[in-house]
Amino acid sequence: MRGKEIYKIYAPEGAQWTEWVRPVPFVAIDTYHRQPIGDWVDRKAMFLKEYQQDTAIFIDLPGKESIELGIDLAYIGYRPIPVFNGTDEQQGSQATTNTYLIESCLINGSEKLKNIQLKNGANPAFLLDSHRTNRYRAKESIFDNSWDLYKQDIPTSEYFKKNGIMKIIVVGDKIQRDLKKIFLKFQEKGMEIYITDGYVFPKKVILTKTIKERLEKEEI
Repeated sequence: MRGKEIYKIYAPEGAQWTEWVRPVPFVAIDTYHRQPIGDWVDRKAMFLKEYQQDTAIFIDLPGKESIELGIDLAYIGYRPIPVFNGTDEQQGSQATTNTYLIESCLINGSEKLKNIQLKNGANPAFLLDSHRTNRYRAKESIFDNSWDLYKQDIPTSEYFKKNGIMKIIVVGDKIQRDLKKIFLKFQEKGMEIYITDGYVFPKKVILTKTIKERLEKEEI
């Protein structure tokens, strides 16, 4: 399949939340002739036993793992929403994030997702790459294709609440700074934030600003 066809599997017409699917990796699938990976892992969402009508999920794991877990959540009833936004390095170059693996894994995921019947209003499971903010370069020749998630990249808290979503579960080791900045505002609007490593039951967290963050905003 071509990139556009794969994109439409993740963002079918008439389905809610799909306007937030980022087209960047799907364009690269054609541009760089990506092929599916051979070591796909059928992961299990151990932290969630069943679909929760009031919950959206943000999977913040290494890109490949996010896609694999997102597909398992699709079997439960969540719609995987890829929001990967890293650009590709030139052929033969090294980069700070592995977009090649993400793009190839999206192909594998599409083959499974096209056979899963999801409701048009299925709640979203946003797929992120936890390496997106990796800006450490061992040498100057390494291409920096890191990226941040911004508030305009996802629905507003008002939109979530309008659609009955009052709880966010983050799957990852921690809530990274770009997500924290967004979710602090969500929390102020009455939404609950939870975190899990993907195995244990999600634990509610109360996000707070550090002294440095408060000083930057001249709050103290």
